[in-house]
Amino acid sequence: SILTWDVIVLNMYLVLNLTLVIYALAKTYAGKPYKTKFIMPLIFFSVPAAISIHTVTAFLYLGAPARPFWNAAILAPRFIASAFCSGPAFMLIVFQIIRKTTKLKIEDKALHKVAEIVAWCMAVNLFLLGSEVFKEMYSATAHIEPFNYLWFGLRGNDQLVPWIWTAVIANSLAFLILIVPSIRKNFFMLNIACGFMFYGVYIEKGMGLIFPGFIPGTLGEIYNYMPNTLELWISLGVWAIGLMIFTVGAKICIAIKTGEIGHALEIPSDH
Repeated sequence: SILTWDVIVLNMYLVLNLTLVIYALAKTYAGKPYKTKFIMPLIFFSVPAAISIHTVTAFLYLGAPARPFWNAAILAPRFIASAFCSGPAFMLIVFQIIRKTTKLKIEDKALHKVAEIVAWCMAVNLFLLGSEVFKEMYSATAHIEPFNYLWFGLRGNDQLVPWIWTAVIANSLAFLILIVPSIRKNFFMLNIACGFMFYGVYIEKGMGLIFPGFIPGTLGEIYNYMPNTLELWISLGVWAIGLMIFTVGAKICIAIKTGEIGHALEIPSDH
């Protein structure tokens, strides 16, 4: 089962991150140098590990032949490209909040470099989305109905049309803002772009991917669906738990890094 592999890679990435963070923080707290020979291989391994998470998640969908909207090899690289957009976009906003509310120093050039990387990842994401649109519209097979339902409406049903178009517009605006260095280095515009990008990817991979995969059904029926109040509260609860864990963890990590807990700030690494 692909779901088994999904559980494996998710837990592998969790253990990898916990190992890196706990080791580095423990050494910093004790005032001892950490060994780069130990952590650098893990850092380099974390890159393909991160890619594997989104790849296996995409495989859960693209391996379903009864759902032609998902059954496309391009889905895996789309997952990876979009994840490298929304995640760093969220981080850019969080890093700005952290450096304004704590003693932790985060240089502008670090944020600008991340923003530049995110811009090109969004370029790849939009290119892959455009390729998918071309494939569906140019071939115009019987499997185009979920695509039409999402982008233009089908048989008078067009509930998802405004969502996907606003998502694409938001992603495109974010790309245009971030691709211009002079605009990207303005933090007000950077934050607007990050907000657009986070919203766009969230809608594109949610209402723009999951919902239309089920519509029309295997017998051709159209079931219009929108999240109800209970589902929205559950989603907010999941977000709240995640943000609470992140906030508590960040407060501990920042306190150790800035020397509020433990020993000195700058600790040289032992090569």
